[in-house]
Amino acid sequence: MKKLTLSVDVRMINSSGVGVYLKSILPFLVDEYDIILLGNPIDLEHYEWAGKCKIIKFRSSIYSISEQVKYVVKLPRSDVFWNPHFNSPFFLYKPKKMISTIHDVNHLANRNDFGFVKYLLAKILYKNSIKRSEEIITVSNFSKKEIKRYLKMNDKKINVIHNAVSSDFNKSVQSRLKLPDKYILFVGNLKPHKNLITLLKAYNSLENYIKKNFKILIVGKEKGFITSDNESLYFVKKNNLSENVVFTGYIEDNQLPHIYGKASLFVFPSYYEGFGLPVLEAMISNVPVIASDSSSIPEVGGNAVCYFNPFSSEDLAQKIKLLLFNDEVRTKYIKRGRNRCLAFSWEKVAEAHKVIFNRVSNNVK
Repeated sequence: MKKLTLSVDVRMINSSGVGVYLKSILPFLVDEYDIILLGNPIDLEHYEWAGKCKIIKFRSSIYSISEQVKYVVKLPRSDVFWNPHFNSPFFLYKPKKMISTIHDVNHLANRNDFGFVKYLLAKILYKNSIKRSEEIITVSNFSKKEIKRYLKMNDKKINVIHNAVSSDFNKSVQSRLKLPDKYILFVGNLKPHKNLITLLKAYNSLENYIKKNFKILIVGKEKGFITSDNESLYFVKKNNLSENVVFTGYIEDNQLPHIYGKASLFVFPSYYEGFGLPVLEAMISNVPVIASDSSSIPEVGGNAVCYFNPFSSEDLAQKIKLLLFNDEVRTKYIKRGRNRCLAFSWEKVAEAHKVIFNRVSNNVK
């Protein structure tokens, strides 16, 4: 029986969210489908599973005019084209059908972070993805509601498949970074909705003996985004926190688990997430988690997270002191976190994707 031919845009393979999503699902697909990857061959040579796929060089920047022009030329004949982001092609000539993953609608929900022009461009791209795609995949019930709210989309066309965390996530190499002895960990790129500023304000309000013993370690890219979090960078400088707040910049995936595992506490202050993978990554690393009670995060964290109001640095400061110094509460959340992770599996995620790929392919005319 002829295998389904699946083409996949993997240009974001090294991105923190979409990249983890792709790298975690594709290994489960390569033996079942004939897969054609569109991306940078140099980025893909690190992955053994990519050796089983045909690779088409495609390096245009996402959201660019070049991207749309090159899509026409680069996209191969295939039964299904899977786009893991909302930057879908406007013209779909060679693939028979398209499926898109929309992780969130942050560009629409938090339009003031982007400005009118970027908001308008994003809305056009979102609507194009919905129009061109046979079905949409999203990663939480929260995102499904947001897609329906902002894009007025048919409920039956949206499939919710939660992300996951690998059971062997914490098997990694030791980080080459010189880590602080004790630190509160933040993982995320410096974008406004990640809400690092609330963590910094909470930390700055803590007693001096706490700040002397615990630093803030920030893991994630600082620059190169449509919007950057300049407020947080300015706050660190203004309040003389440069010795207390350590920015690592981009970190390779295999070093992340070691950094999680050495943390005293993980704080996830984001006020808008489609899923929130770092929450699960911290849990499986046996680190207690404090996170905002906003968007998809309670859906992911369940009762294994100590929640706070993302717009109250005072609330966060109290929760930080509670989880740093109350061993009973720390132990409770660590145990709950380990159990919570059992509900999420990348293999199950991949199987759910296969059902959609096969269903759409069987309807190809």
